[in-house]
Amino acid sequence: MVKTELGQNPSVSLKNAASSRVSWSWVGSSGFTSGIVGSIYCIFSIHKKQKRMGKTNHVTTKWMGKMAFESTNPSGRIVRIDTAEDDGGENSGYRPKALMLSSMAGCTGLDVASLMKKMKLDVDDFTIEVVGELSDAHPQTYEKVTMEYHFYGDNLNEKKLQKAIDLSFEKYCGVSEMFKKFADVKIASFFHHTS
Repeated sequence: MVKTELGQNPSVSLKNAASSRVSWSWVGSSGFTSGIVGSIYCIFSIHKKQKRMGKTNHVTTKWMGKMAFESTNPSGRIVRIDTAEDDGGENSGYRPKALMLSSMAGCTGLDVASLMKKMKLDVDDFTIEVVGELSDAHPQTYEKVTMEYHFYGDNLNEKKLQKAIDLSFEKYCGVSEMFKKFADVKIASFFHHTS
């Protein structure tokens, strides 16, 4: 609880339930009553008891004509989405469902690369291959997904690399976790010793 005396100008910052910063400022005056202070305390108490929500991502996707779209993301980068010429597009961008697989590979790849750095692992090259099997019925969704991690180098520590993969897949990668809710996701590891 924040305490202040009337006439002071404190500025109090608290984090709300959605993790964004909320700043409260109030100035004491003759009209500032204990009822208002009580209401503010009540609001603070409610915020403390609410379940904390995660971050929010926001993308904007704009139609570029025919079947093409451009989509922004929180980094400010733009990705182009399109379809094949046979489907009315110009084949000028990524396919949405394949982009989902790229998102999963990128998410787990970032985890593994970070863990390789922390574990001081010696890796010359690292590739992730993802194959997704779509359902026959429409709307077609991924039913089975296989992610293959390929490591190349002279001095690969297979045990630690596998630990990095497992930590990403089981604990850190949110995109993999989302995929697990609607598809059977399997992982495989391949260690290519170059010496």
